[in-house]
Amino acid sequence: MTEPLWTAREALAATGGLLTDSKDWVAEGVSIDTRTLKPNDLFVVLKDQRDGHDFVPDAMARGAVAALVERGDCGPGPHLLVPDSLDGLRALARASRERSKAIRVAVTGSVGKTSVKEALAAVFRAAGKAHWSEKSYNNHWGVPLTLARMPRGTERAVFEMGMNHAGEIRELTTLVRPHVALITRIGPAHLENLGSMEAIADAKSEIFEGLLPDGVAIYPADDPFGARLASHAKETAAGFLLDFGLTPGAAISVTGFESGPSGSNGQVSVLGKTVPFALRAVGDHWAWNAAAIFAAGIASGIDAEQVADALAAVEPEAGRGRAAKIALPDGEFTLLDDSYNANPVSMRAGLSVLAATVPERGGKRIAVLGEMLELGPDAPKLHADLADAVKAAGVNTVVLCGGLMKHLQDALPAGIETIYALDAEAGIGALAEQLGDGDVVFIKGSNASGVHRIARALTEGRAFGGGKDR
Repeated sequence: MTEPLWTAREALAATGGLLTDSKDWVAEGVSIDTRTLKPNDLFVVLKDQRDGHDFVPDAMARGAVAALVERGDCGPGPHLLVPDSLDGLRALARASRERSKAIRVAVTGSVGKTSVKEALAAVFRAAGKAHWSEKSYNNHWGVPLTLARMPRGTERAVFEMGMNHAGEIRELTTLVRPHVALITRIGPAHLENLGSMEAIADAKSEIFEGLLPDGVAIYPADDPFGARLASHAKETAAGFLLDFGLTPGAAISVTGFESGPSGSNGQVSVLGKTVPFALRAVGDHWAWNAAAIFAAGIASGIDAEQVADALAAVEPEAGRGRAAKIALPDGEFTLLDDSYNANPVSMRAGLSVLAATVPERGGKRIAVLGEMLELGPDAPKLHADLADAVKAAGVNTVVLCGGLMKHLQDALPAGIETIYALDAEAGIGALAEQLGDGDVVFIKGSNASGVHRIARALTEGRAFGGGKDR
Protein backbone atom coordinates (compact mmCIF):
# COMPACT_ATOMS: atom_id res chain seq x y z
CA MET A 1 0.00 0.00 0.00
CA THR A 2 1.28 3.47 -0.86
CA GLU A 3 2.19 5.48 2.20
CA PRO A 4 -0.03 8.59 2.42
CA LEU A 5 1.57 11.87 1.50
CA TRP A 6 -0.68 14.02 3.70
CA THR A 7 -3.43 13.22 6.16
CA ALA A 8 -5.99 15.91 6.87
CA ARG A 9 -4.64 16.48 10.36
CA GLU A 10 -1.02 16.68 9.18
CA ALA A 11 -1.98 19.27 6.59
CA LEU A 12 -3.97 21.14 9.24
CA ALA A 13 -0.99 21.16 11.62
CA ALA A 14 1.36 22.32 8.86
CA THR A 15 -0.80 25.20 7.62
CA GLY A 16 -2.66 26.28 10.78
CA GLY A 17 -5.81 26.41 8.67
CA LEU A 18 -9.39 25.30 9.24
CA LEU A 19 -10.82 21.95 8.12
CA THR A 20 -14.39 21.93 6.83
CA ASP A 21 -16.57 18.89 6.20
CA SER A 22 -14.48 15.69 6.44
CA LYS A 23 -11.48 15.78 8.77
CA ASP A 24 -10.21 12.29 7.93
CA TRP A 25 -9.17 12.48 4.29
CA VAL A 26 -5.83 11.13 3.11
CA ALA A 27 -4.00 12.64 0.12
CA GLU A 28 -1.64 10.63 -2.04
CA GLY A 29 -0.44 13.67 -4.01
CA VAL A 30 -0.67 17.44 -4.37
CA SER A 31 -1.93 19.18 -7.52
CA ILE A 32 -2.43 22.75 -8.70
CA ASP A 33 -3.87 21.84 -12.12
CA THR A 34 -7.10 19.91 -12.72
CA ARG A 35 -5.82 18.79 -16.13
CA THR A 36 -3.12 16.67 -14.50
CA LEU A 37 -4.80 16.02 -11.15
CA LYS A 38 -4.95 12.38 -10.07
CA PRO A 39 -7.57 10.73 -7.88
CA ASN A 40 -6.83 11.22 -4.15
CA ASP A 41 -4.78 14.38 -4.73
CA LEU A 42 -5.05 17.45 -2.55
CA PHE A 43 -5.96 20.30 -4.89
CA VAL A 44 -4.20 23.59 -4.03
CA VAL A 45 -5.88 26.72 -5.32
CA LEU A 46 -3.49 29.30 -6.80
CA LYS A 47 -4.34 32.66 -8.32
CA ASP A 48 -2.48 33.73 -11.44
CA GLN A 49 -4.04 34.39 -14.83
CA ARG A 50 -7.05 32.45 -13.56
CA ASP A 51 -8.42 32.10 -10.05
CA GLY A 52 -7.99 28.49 -8.99
CA HIS A 53 -11.14 28.68 -6.86
CA ASP A 54 -13.10 28.45 -10.11
CA PHE A 55 -11.73 24.95 -10.67
CA VAL A 56 -12.54 23.42 -7.28
CA PRO A 57 -15.76 21.71 -8.53
CA ASP A 58 -13.81 20.19 -11.44
CA ALA A 59 -11.06 19.03 -9.08
CA MET A 60 -13.60 17.30 -6.86
CA ALA A 61 -15.26 15.67 -9.87
CA ARG A 62 -11.87 14.32 -10.94
CA GLY A 63 -11.28 12.68 -7.56
CA ALA A 64 -9.50 15.23 -5.36
CA VAL A 65 -9.87 14.33 -1.68
CA ALA A 66 -9.89 17.98 -0.56
CA ALA A 67 -9.00 21.50 -1.67
CA LEU A 68 -6.70 23.99 0.01
CA VAL A 69 -8.59 27.25 -0.45
CA GLU A 70 -8.85 30.85 0.75
CA ARG A 71 -12.64 30.92 0.84
CA GLY A 72 -15.27 28.32 1.53
CA ASP A 73 -17.84 29.26 -1.12
CA CYS A 74 -16.02 27.72 -4.08
CA GLY A 75 -17.78 24.40 -4.36
CA PRO A 76 -18.42 21.04 -2.77
CA GLY A 77 -16.08 18.74 -0.91
CA PRO A 78 -13.75 18.96 2.07
CA HIS A 79 -11.75 22.19 2.28
CA LEU A 80 -8.64 23.25 4.15
CA LEU A 81 -9.23 26.96 4.60
CA VAL A 82 -6.17 29.25 4.86
CA PRO A 83 -5.66 33.03 4.56
CA ASP A 84 -3.32 32.67 1.55
CA SER A 85 -3.17 29.50 -0.53
CA LEU A 86 0.40 30.03 -1.80
CA ASP A 87 1.55 30.53 1.79
CA GLY A 88 -0.36 27.36 2.63
CA LEU A 89 1.56 25.48 -0.07
CA ARG A 90 4.82 26.84 1.33
CA ALA A 91 3.78 25.67 4.80
CA LEU A 92 3.21 22.15 3.46
CA ALA A 93 6.63 22.35 1.82
CA ARG A 94 8.34 23.30 5.08
CA ALA A 95 6.58 20.50 6.95
CA SER A 96 7.61 18.03 4.25
CA ARG A 97 11.20 19.18 4.60
CA GLU A 98 11.21 18.91 8.38
CA ARG A 99 9.84 15.37 8.49
CA SER A 100 12.24 14.08 5.82
CA LYS A 101 15.74 12.65 6.12
CA ALA A 102 16.39 13.13 2.40
CA ILE A 103 19.61 14.70 1.14
CA ARG A 104 18.40 17.79 -0.72
CA VAL A 105 20.29 19.28 -3.67
CA ALA A 106 19.48 22.68 -5.17
CA VAL A 107 20.54 23.53 -8.75
CA THR A 108 20.60 26.85 -10.58
CA GLY A 109 22.58 28.54 -13.34
CA SER A 110 22.12 30.49 -16.56
CA VAL A 111 22.90 27.46 -18.74
CA GLY A 112 22.25 23.76 -18.28
CA LYS A 113 20.36 23.74 -15.00
CA THR A 114 17.42 21.65 -16.24
CA SER A 115 19.65 19.18 -18.10
CA VAL A 116 21.85 18.78 -15.03
CA LYS A 117 18.80 18.44 -12.77
CA GLU A 118 17.27 15.73 -14.97
CA ALA A 119 20.51 13.76 -15.22
CA LEU A 120 21.15 14.09 -11.50
CA ALA A 121 17.62 12.84 -10.82
CA ALA A 122 18.43 9.76 -12.91
CA VAL A 123 21.59 9.23 -10.85
CA PHE A 124 19.56 9.53 -7.64
CA ARG A 125 16.92 7.07 -8.92
CA ALA A 126 19.63 4.53 -9.64
CA ALA A 127 20.94 4.91 -6.09
CA GLY A 128 17.65 4.64 -4.20
CA LYS A 129 14.38 6.44 -3.52
CA ALA A 130 14.55 9.78 -5.33
CA HIS A 131 12.42 12.88 -5.83
CA TRP A 132 12.93 15.73 -8.28
CA SER A 133 11.40 18.82 -9.87
CA GLU A 134 9.07 17.98 -12.76
CA LYS A 135 9.66 19.79 -16.05
CA SER A 136 10.99 23.24 -15.13
CA TYR A 137 9.04 23.68 -11.90
CA ASN A 138 11.64 26.12 -10.62
CA ASN A 139 9.75 29.27 -9.60
CA HIS A 140 7.85 30.69 -6.62
CA TRP A 141 5.14 28.01 -6.84
CA GLY A 142 7.07 25.21 -8.60
CA VAL A 143 9.67 24.76 -5.85
CA PRO A 144 7.21 24.63 -2.92
CA LEU A 145 4.96 22.30 -4.93
CA THR A 146 7.88 19.94 -5.57
CA LEU A 147 8.86 19.99 -1.90
CA ALA A 148 5.26 19.46 -0.72
CA ARG A 149 5.05 16.42 -3.03
CA MET A 150 8.20 14.77 -1.64
CA PRO A 151 7.38 11.24 -0.38
CA ARG A 152 8.26 10.50 3.21
CA GLY A 153 10.79 7.80 2.38
CA THR A 154 12.81 9.87 -0.12
CA GLU A 155 16.56 9.36 0.21
CA ARG A 156 17.76 12.05 -2.21
CA ALA A 157 15.96 14.93 -3.89
CA VAL A 158 16.99 17.56 -6.43
CA PHE A 159 15.30 20.93 -6.84
CA GLU A 160 15.78 23.26 -9.80
CA MET A 161 15.67 26.99 -8.99
CA GLY A 162 15.19 29.77 -11.52
CA MET A 163 14.84 33.52 -11.30
CA ASN A 164 14.17 36.72 -13.18
CA HIS A 165 15.08 39.20 -10.45
CA ALA A 166 17.43 39.43 -7.48
CA GLY A 167 16.03 37.94 -4.27
CA GLU A 168 13.95 35.20 -5.90
CA ILE A 169 16.45 32.37 -5.43
CA ARG A 170 17.06 33.45 -1.83
CA GLU A 171 13.40 32.78 -1.06
CA LEU A 172 13.47 29.37 -2.76
CA THR A 173 16.70 28.08 -1.23
CA THR A 174 15.64 29.23 2.24
CA LEU A 175 12.52 27.11 1.81
CA VAL A 176 14.37 23.99 0.62
CA ARG A 177 17.41 24.31 2.99
CA PRO A 178 19.62 22.15 0.76
CA HIS A 179 22.55 20.03 1.89
CA VAL A 180 24.18 20.67 -1.51
CA ALA A 181 23.85 23.78 -3.70
CA LEU A 182 25.14 23.86 -7.29
CA ILE A 183 25.57 26.65 -9.83
CA THR A 184 26.12 25.35 -13.38
CA ARG A 185 27.41 28.40 -15.31
CA ILE A 186 26.75 32.12 -15.54
CA GLY A 187 25.45 33.61 -18.79
CA PRO A 188 23.70 36.77 -19.99
CA ALA A 189 20.16 35.52 -19.44
CA HIS A 190 18.05 38.11 -17.56
CA LEU A 191 20.38 41.01 -18.34
CA GLU A 192 17.25 43.03 -19.04
CA ASN A 193 16.15 42.75 -15.40
CA LEU A 194 19.51 42.58 -13.61
CA GLY A 195 21.62 44.97 -15.68
CA SER A 196 25.05 43.30 -15.54
CA MET A 197 26.77 39.93 -15.54
CA GLU A 198 28.05 40.64 -12.04
CA ALA A 199 24.48 41.13 -10.84
CA ILE A 200 23.46 37.85 -12.46
CA ALA A 201 26.30 36.03 -10.69
CA ASP A 202 25.30 37.63 -7.38
CA ALA A 203 21.66 36.67 -7.82
CA LYS A 204 22.54 33.06 -8.68
CA SER A 205 24.86 32.93 -5.65
CA GLU A 206 21.84 33.40 -3.40
CA ILE A 207 21.38 29.63 -3.70
CA PHE A 208 24.26 29.16 -1.24
CA GLU A 209 22.47 31.23 1.42
CA GLY A 210 19.99 28.43 2.15
CA LEU A 211 22.63 25.77 2.75
CA LEU A 212 22.44 23.84 5.98
CA PRO A 213 25.47 24.18 8.27
CA ASP A 214 28.44 22.29 6.82
CA GLY A 215 26.66 22.00 3.47
CA VAL A 216 28.47 21.71 0.13
CA ALA A 217 28.69 24.64 -2.30
CA ILE A 218 29.51 23.65 -5.90
CA TYR A 219 30.58 26.21 -8.50
CA PRO A 220 32.15 26.21 -12.01
CA ALA A 221 35.92 26.63 -11.98
CA ASP A 222 36.02 27.64 -15.66
CA ASP A 223 33.43 30.37 -15.39
CA PRO A 224 34.73 33.96 -15.54
CA PHE A 225 32.70 34.59 -12.39
CA GLY A 226 33.85 31.44 -10.58
CA ALA A 227 35.89 33.37 -8.01
CA ARG A 228 32.93 35.68 -7.37
CA LEU A 229 30.64 32.69 -6.81
CA ALA A 230 33.16 31.10 -4.43
CA SER A 231 33.45 34.34 -2.50
CA HIS A 232 29.70 34.39 -1.95
CA ALA A 233 29.72 30.74 -0.86
CA LYS A 234 32.38 31.44 1.75
CA GLU A 235 30.06 33.95 3.41
CA THR A 236 27.38 31.30 4.01
CA ALA A 237 27.03 28.18 6.18
CA ALA A 238 28.83 26.11 3.56
CA GLY A 239 31.39 23.83 5.15
CA PHE A 240 32.86 22.57 1.89
CA LEU A 241 33.46 24.10 -1.54
CA LEU A 242 33.83 21.98 -4.69
CA ASP A 243 34.74 23.43 -8.06
CA PHE A 244 34.24 21.62 -11.35
CA GLY A 245 34.94 22.01 -15.06
CA LEU A 246 37.80 21.47 -17.48
CA THR A 247 40.38 23.35 -15.43
CA PRO A 248 43.26 21.13 -14.27
CA GLY A 249 43.34 21.13 -10.52
CA ALA A 250 39.60 21.59 -10.05
CA ALA A 251 38.13 19.17 -7.52
CA ILE A 252 36.11 17.56 -10.32
CA SER A 253 37.86 18.02 -13.66
CA VAL A 254 37.05 16.49 -17.04
CA THR A 255 40.42 15.42 -18.41
CA GLY A 256 39.26 14.12 -21.78
CA PHE A 257 36.07 14.45 -23.78
CA GLU A 258 34.82 13.52 -27.25
CA SER A 259 31.35 14.09 -28.67
CA GLY A 260 29.79 12.78 -31.88
CA PRO A 261 26.35 12.29 -33.42
CA SER A 262 25.55 9.20 -31.31
CA GLY A 263 26.84 10.38 -27.94
CA SER A 264 29.86 11.42 -25.90
CA ASN A 265 32.53 9.85 -23.74
CA GLY A 266 35.36 11.06 -21.56
CA GLN A 267 37.27 10.80 -18.34
CA VAL A 268 36.81 12.80 -15.18
CA SER A 269 39.15 13.29 -12.25
CA VAL A 270 37.05 13.14 -9.08
CA LEU A 271 39.14 14.31 -6.13
CA GLY A 272 42.17 12.81 -7.86
CA LYS A 273 40.53 9.56 -8.97
CA THR A 274 40.09 9.05 -12.74
CA VAL A 275 36.72 7.64 -13.79
CA PRO A 276 35.63 6.99 -17.42
CA PHE A 277 32.09 7.95 -18.42
CA ALA A 278 29.78 7.85 -21.44
CA LEU A 279 26.70 9.90 -22.35
CA ARG A 280 23.93 9.58 -24.88
CA ALA A 281 23.84 13.38 -25.05
CA VAL A 282 25.96 15.25 -27.58
CA GLY A 283 27.83 18.55 -27.55
CA ASP A 284 30.98 19.89 -25.92
CA HIS A 285 28.90 21.64 -23.25
CA TRP A 286 28.11 18.22 -21.81
CA ALA A 287 31.68 18.04 -20.51
CA TRP A 288 30.80 20.81 -18.03
CA ASN A 289 27.39 19.28 -17.32
CA ALA A 290 28.96 15.91 -16.58
CA ALA A 291 31.50 17.45 -14.21
CA ALA A 292 28.70 19.23 -12.35
CA ILE A 293 26.72 15.98 -12.05
CA PHE A 294 29.74 14.09 -10.69
CA ALA A 295 30.30 16.89 -8.16
CA ALA A 296 26.71 16.84 -6.92
CA GLY A 297 26.64 13.05 -6.95
CA ILE A 298 29.64 12.57 -4.70
CA ALA A 299 28.48 15.42 -2.45
CA SER A 300 25.26 13.43 -2.02
CA GLY A 301 27.09 10.28 -0.97
CA ILE A 302 27.19 8.39 -4.30
CA ASP A 303 30.41 6.82 -5.58
CA ALA A 304 31.80 8.29 -8.79
CA GLU A 305 31.57 4.88 -10.50
CA GLN A 306 27.86 4.71 -9.65
CA VAL A 307 27.39 8.18 -11.11
CA ALA A 308 29.10 7.07 -14.32
CA ASP A 309 26.94 3.93 -14.61
CA ALA A 310 23.73 5.94 -14.19
CA LEU A 311 24.80 8.65 -16.64
CA ALA A 312 25.38 6.11 -19.39
CA ALA A 313 21.64 5.32 -19.45
CA VAL A 314 20.28 8.90 -19.43
CA GLU A 315 18.33 9.88 -22.55
CA PRO A 316 18.26 13.59 -23.52
CA GLU A 317 14.80 15.14 -23.25
CA ALA A 318 12.86 16.58 -26.16
CA GLY A 319 13.86 20.18 -26.72
CA ARG A 320 17.22 19.74 -25.01
CA GLY A 321 19.49 18.44 -27.75
CA ARG A 322 17.78 15.18 -28.59
CA ALA A 323 18.63 13.87 -32.07
CA ALA A 324 15.99 12.11 -34.13
CA LYS A 325 15.52 10.88 -37.69
CA ILE A 326 12.44 12.41 -39.34
CA ALA A 327 10.89 11.01 -42.52
CA LEU A 328 10.43 13.18 -45.61
CA PRO A 329 8.23 12.38 -48.61
CA ASP A 330 11.48 11.46 -50.36
CA GLY A 331 14.08 10.49 -47.75
CA GLU A 332 14.79 11.60 -44.20
CA PHE A 333 16.65 14.26 -42.21
CA THR A 334 18.19 14.53 -38.74
CA LEU A 335 16.52 16.87 -36.26
CA LEU A 336 18.63 18.31 -33.41
CA ASP A 337 15.89 19.63 -31.16
CA ASP A 338 17.44 22.08 -28.69
CA SER A 339 14.42 24.37 -28.83
CA TYR A 340 13.86 24.75 -25.09
CA ASN A 341 15.00 28.31 -24.40
CA ALA A 342 18.25 30.06 -25.33
CA ASN A 343 20.82 32.66 -24.38
CA PRO A 344 24.10 33.48 -26.14
CA VAL A 345 26.09 30.86 -24.20
CA SER A 346 23.66 28.01 -24.80
CA MET A 347 23.16 29.09 -28.42
CA ARG A 348 26.89 28.77 -29.11
CA ALA A 349 26.99 25.40 -27.33
CA GLY A 350 24.13 24.15 -29.48
CA LEU A 351 25.73 25.35 -32.69
CA SER A 352 28.84 23.38 -31.74
CA VAL A 353 26.66 20.25 -31.73
CA LEU A 354 25.48 21.11 -35.25
CA ALA A 355 29.10 21.54 -36.31
CA ALA A 356 29.91 18.04 -35.06
CA THR A 357 26.97 16.44 -36.89
CA VAL A 358 27.78 15.49 -40.48
CA PRO A 359 24.94 15.61 -43.05
CA GLU A 360 24.33 12.44 -45.00
CA ARG A 361 24.07 11.84 -48.75
CA GLY A 362 25.19 15.36 -49.62
CA GLY A 363 22.66 17.08 -47.36
CA LYS A 364 22.90 20.53 -45.78
CA ARG A 365 23.33 21.93 -42.30
CA ILE A 366 20.30 24.09 -41.51
CA ALA A 367 19.99 26.24 -38.39
CA VAL A 368 16.59 27.52 -37.24
CA LEU A 369 17.28 30.24 -34.69
CA GLY A 370 14.68 32.12 -32.66
CA GLU A 371 15.37 35.45 -31.01
CA MET A 372 16.85 35.47 -27.49
CA LEU A 373 14.88 37.54 -25.00
CA GLU A 374 15.55 39.35 -21.68
CA LEU A 375 19.02 40.47 -22.78
CA GLY A 376 18.52 44.17 -22.16
CA PRO A 377 20.05 47.01 -24.20
CA ASP A 378 22.89 44.78 -25.46
CA ALA A 379 20.42 42.43 -27.17
CA PRO A 380 21.11 43.65 -30.75
CA LYS A 381 24.88 43.18 -30.35
CA LEU A 382 24.50 39.82 -28.62
CA HIS A 383 22.43 38.56 -31.56
CA ALA A 384 24.84 39.93 -34.15
CA ASP A 385 27.79 38.39 -32.31
CA LEU A 386 26.45 34.90 -33.06
CA ALA A 387 27.55 35.29 -36.69
CA ASP A 388 30.96 33.76 -36.03
CA ALA A 389 29.43 30.71 -34.31
CA VAL A 390 27.00 30.19 -37.23
CA LYS A 391 29.90 30.36 -39.69
CA ALA A 392 32.09 28.05 -37.58
CA ALA A 393 29.28 25.47 -37.48
CA GLY A 394 29.40 25.16 -41.28
CA VAL A 395 25.77 26.21 -41.66
CA ASN A 396 24.51 26.24 -45.25
CA THR A 397 21.09 27.74 -44.58
CA VAL A 398 19.79 29.67 -41.57
CA VAL A 399 16.14 30.44 -40.83
CA LEU A 400 15.86 33.38 -38.43
CA CYS A 401 12.66 33.97 -36.42
CA GLY A 402 11.74 37.17 -34.58
CA GLY A 403 12.65 40.84 -34.73
CA LEU A 404 15.96 40.66 -32.86
CA MET A 405 17.27 38.10 -35.32
CA LYS A 406 17.41 40.88 -37.95
CA HIS A 407 20.68 41.92 -36.28
CA LEU A 408 22.18 38.47 -36.86
CA GLN A 409 20.92 38.51 -40.44
CA ASP A 410 22.80 41.75 -41.08
CA ALA A 411 26.01 40.33 -39.58
CA LEU A 412 26.11 36.99 -41.39
CA PRO A 413 28.76 36.64 -44.11
CA ALA A 414 27.97 36.06 -47.75
CA GLY A 415 27.71 32.40 -48.67
CA ILE A 416 25.21 31.44 -45.96
CA GLU A 417 21.68 31.35 -47.32
CA THR A 418 19.59 33.43 -44.94
CA ILE A 419 15.81 33.34 -44.61
CA TYR A 420 14.05 35.73 -42.27
CA ALA A 421 10.65 34.87 -40.80
CA LEU A 422 8.69 37.29 -38.66
CA ASP A 423 7.53 34.50 -36.35
CA ALA A 424 7.66 30.75 -35.85
CA GLU A 425 4.57 30.08 -37.94
CA ALA A 426 6.19 31.71 -40.96
CA GLY A 427 9.38 29.83 -40.13
CA ILE A 428 7.65 26.45 -40.49
CA GLY A 429 6.74 27.12 -44.09
CA ALA A 430 10.13 28.60 -44.92
CA LEU A 431 11.93 25.60 -43.46
CA ALA A 432 9.71 23.05 -45.19
CA GLU A 433 10.71 24.49 -48.54
CA GLN A 434 14.42 23.99 -47.73
CA LEU A 435 14.43 20.46 -46.35
CA GLY A 436 15.99 17.66 -48.33
CA ASP A 437 17.22 14.12 -47.85
CA GLY A 438 20.27 13.86 -45.57
CA ASP A 439 19.93 17.35 -44.06
CA VAL A 440 20.70 18.14 -40.43
CA VAL A 441 18.35 20.68 -38.81
CA PHE A 442 19.24 22.42 -35.56
CA ILE A 443 16.52 24.40 -33.74
CA LYS A 444 17.03 26.77 -30.80
CA GLY A 445 15.56 29.99 -29.41
CA SER A 446 13.91 31.54 -26.36
CA ASN A 447 10.62 29.93 -25.40
CA ALA A 448 8.68 33.05 -26.35
CA SER A 449 10.18 32.96 -29.86
CA GLY A 450 8.01 29.91 -30.53
CA VAL A 451 10.63 27.85 -32.35
CA HIS A 452 9.67 24.86 -30.21
CA ARG A 453 6.50 24.81 -32.31
CA ILE A 454 8.64 24.34 -35.42
CA ALA A 455 10.33 21.34 -33.78
CA ARG A 456 6.95 19.89 -32.88
CA ALA A 457 5.58 20.46 -36.39
CA LEU A 458 8.57 18.62 -37.84
CA THR A 459 8.26 15.76 -35.38
CA GLU A 460 4.53 15.36 -36.03
CA GLY A 461 4.88 15.69 -39.81
CA ARG A 462 2.66 18.79 -39.99
CA ALA A 463 5.39 20.81 -41.72
CA PHE A 464 4.86 18.61 -44.78
CA GLY A 465 1.08 18.63 -44.68
CA GLY A 466 0.73 15.51 -42.54
CA GLY A 467 -0.35 14.99 -38.95
CA LYS A 468 -2.59 17.38 -37.08
CA ASP A 469 -2.14 20.27 -34.75
CA ARG A 470 -2.32 19.31 -31.13
